[in-house]
Amino acid sequence: MKRIFQLALFITCLMPMALWAQDEDPRLTVNAKKQVMVGERFQVVFEANAEGKSFTAPSFEGFNVVGGPFTSSSSSISMTSSGVTRTVRNSYTYALQAYQEGTFRIGSASLTVKGEKITSEPFEIKVVPDDGSNSSGGGGGYSGGDSGQGQSRQNTSDPEVSGKDLFLKVVPSKKSVYVGEQVVLTYKLYTRVPVSSLSVEKMPSYAGFWTKDISDNNGGALRQSNEYINGVEYTVAEIHKIVIVPQRSGSLSLDPMSIECIAQIRTESNRRSNDPFDIFFNDPFFNRNVKNVQKTLTSSSLTIDVKNLPMADKPDSFAGAVGNYTFKSEIDKTELSTNDAFTLAYTVSGQGNVELLQMPSPVLPPDFEVYDPKITTLVDHNAQGLTGTKKAEYLVIPRRAGSFNIPAAEFSYFNPATGTYQALTSEAYSINVQKGKDSEQGGGVYTSNQEDIKYLGSDIRHIKRDDAKLRPINSTFFGSAAYYVALLALLLFFIIMLLVLKKREQLTQDTAANRNRKADKVARGRLKRALQYLKAKDQEKFYVEMSQALWGYIADKTGIERSKLSMETVSETMRQKNVPEDLTQQFVDTLNSCEFARFAPGSAEEKMDDLYQKGIDVISRAEKVL
Repeated sequence: MKRIFQLALFITCLMPMALWAQDEDPRLTVNAKKQVMVGERFQVVFEANAEGKSFTAPSFEGFNVVGGPFTSSSSSISMTSSGVTRTVRNSYTYALQAYQEGTFRIGSASLTVKGEKITSEPFEIKVVPDDGSNSSGGGGGYSGGDSGQGQSRQNTSDPEVSGKDLFLKVVPSKKSVYVGEQVVLTYKLYTRVPVSSLSVEKMPSYAGFWTKDISDNNGGALRQSNEYINGVEYTVAEIHKIVIVPQRSGSLSLDPMSIECIAQIRTESNRRSNDPFDIFFNDPFFNRNVKNVQKTLTSSSLTIDVKNLPMADKPDSFAGAVGNYTFKSEIDKTELSTNDAFTLAYTVSGQGNVELLQMPSPVLPPDFEVYDPKITTLVDHNAQGLTGTKKAEYLVIPRRAGSFNIPAAEFSYFNPATGTYQALTSEAYSINVQKGKDSEQGGGVYTSNQEDIKYLGSDIRHIKRDDAKLRPINSTFFGSAAYYVALLALLLFFIIMLLVLKKREQLTQDTAANRNRKADKVARGRLKRALQYLKAKDQEKFYVEMSQALWGYIADKTGIERSKLSMETVSETMRQKNVPEDLTQQFVDTLNSCEFARFAPGSAEEKMDDLYQKGIDVISRAEKVL
């Protein structure tokens, strides 16, 4: 008995050596059809007889990769009279679909085994025309890596996918807002079945709204979450997210969005096949029995109730800002010399449409020269919509010495959360300007083009060496003929200057009438230049000319300064002048289209041409009334 136990122990100790000695040489083989039909789906299987890593597949040029790689592994041990053999099988399977005729060469796959790379042999697949016997509708419901090309799609009315399993929904952050208040629209896909090949068929139009797309798809991957509706769990994906800001009041309707996708439905197959690979992939683990159903999903239409901003307690400094903001000012120095520059900056930050904010302007002494501001805008977004900061930096140069005061600037906005106007003020500054080294009393002036002109000092006069022109004693200019001619010339010059000044005064007093009379001519001149930019497809210059034509026309016709113009003042002034309501609304809509055409979806050329025709029509109609 003791000897039997010792023999068994000896055989057990030799077993690992036998296992190690009988491993096969590593190799990588491929199994695939040599001939397929157009539209047919089939599998390509790469099989390795050893454990490896870093598998790299060929490009499969000429075929659609419907799914894969799907991996599987197995191992077995067999004992024979010659020893113990261990067999390992690792497979990497791809599902392909042929979409064009021809003969295609598939390159080698590679796998790293114990630090060495092994490769498969390249092979060819011939694709022949479909003879009508091929049907790929139930061949493979793989969703990973689907390119969407050549995919078999079934009837959209398939009863197996109901509206409770798959639907599209638009979720607004608010349904009742003020003019200028932002609304966040989120388009969500709710599903209880696997989907793939998402594509947007129709985007909504946002007439009457300024828009900004804030979708964050992480480079193509949709943000997903789970939600329960009436006790049913759905997988939810954010398809599209956009901020809309209404530019006029009323009940504004939004068109629905439409998308197309492929819904994958698990089916049971009654077909039996002698193909061992079909049997292998009919395993439920690999989702072999899947039917693809094409679905068109449409969100419901949406109506936003937009209220006018209240007129009561509106500050004089209000310029259309809606949201919740902070306001501050900065100055880099208050002690300086003449002709030195300092920077005065105003910064507005907060929640709202920062991009369209109108920044306040400083009130400066007349001896201060100021340049156009440098505007810096930083915009971000969160769940409530757009946030950001807008900064205006003014470069100012004092031209005269002394002590000066810069009064506080005011920025006001409407807060929709409280329904009230808020007025914020900046700091007031005292500026002490010393006389500079290059500034002499009366020795320098400044011009509009920022060039300093200095008087040169006088030197000793040179001695006159030429012959002097002498005249008789008692020969004076007074009482001579030249004297009376000069006196008459001065009188005539005085009369002419008096008439010129009087005429200029009349023209100055009648500036508003001149502007009104020439408004149509000036506007059509700008429209003519806009047409040239339209033909040249220069969008930026086209929109500038169109905007200046519309705003300039209404400013000249109504006598309102451009700085005080807004959508509200335009509507209010045109109503006061008894302009028909439809013409007033058409003019405001055209202004909106011009200001925000670049953010609206659609062809750029079509938008430019349509906007140009609208501009001509609305100015022509307005000219007849005004």
